[in-house]
Amino acid sequence: MALIQNIAIYCGSSSGLDPSYHKEAYFLGEILAKHQMGIVYGGASVGLMGAVANGCLENHGKVIGVIPTFLKRKEIEHIGLSELIQVESMHERKQIMFDRSDAFLVLPGGFGTMEEFFEVVTWSQLGLHNKPIVLLNWNGFYDSLVQMFHTMVDSGFLKKENMDLVIVLRETKDLLTHLQNYSPSKTEKWLSKDTI
Repeated sequence: MALIQNIAIYCGSSSGLDPSYHKEAYFLGEILAKHQMGIVYGGASVGLMGAVANGCLENHGKVIGVIPTFLKRKEIEHIGLSELIQVESMHERKQIMFDRSDAFLVLPGGFGTMEEFFEVVTWSQLGLHNKPIVLLNWNGFYDSLVQMFHTMVDSGFLKKENMDLVIVLRETKDLLTHLQNYSPSKTEKWLSKDTI
């Protein structure tokens, strides 16, 4: 647990139609603040992004936002953050979020959330990092995606041990226990840093 100081959070800049998602995102930020874990996220003040940031900030936590200049208006940058890093591209945003984080947490979201999630999972599969990746499956939001993972395995396109790189949780309250007990996969990766 002590090794995880900052967690990258990928989630929607919308709150979605179910108000429980917004409530859970705020609660998550509150929990992380109380356990002195900082948040690294996309820097917006709206949607689930704003909710998780506010939950952390309003409980004296640290929140680092990383936002491309061209998205400042669209995503409505959060002006109350511990630190706001402005970048020129989405690639730069994702790299800084990766570099500044010790774990990755995926909340409900859309295409952008999925793109960020699949990138860090792929990097883990390739042996480029061994940081924990958690999918928060609130209200079964990601049930269909998890079923797709099983279909990939059953069809021979994904190894079971690589599917297991993703920790799937239904309850926010279970997060800290899984992070505390996390141990990197011992499975041989497709690539290692020494072979690149």
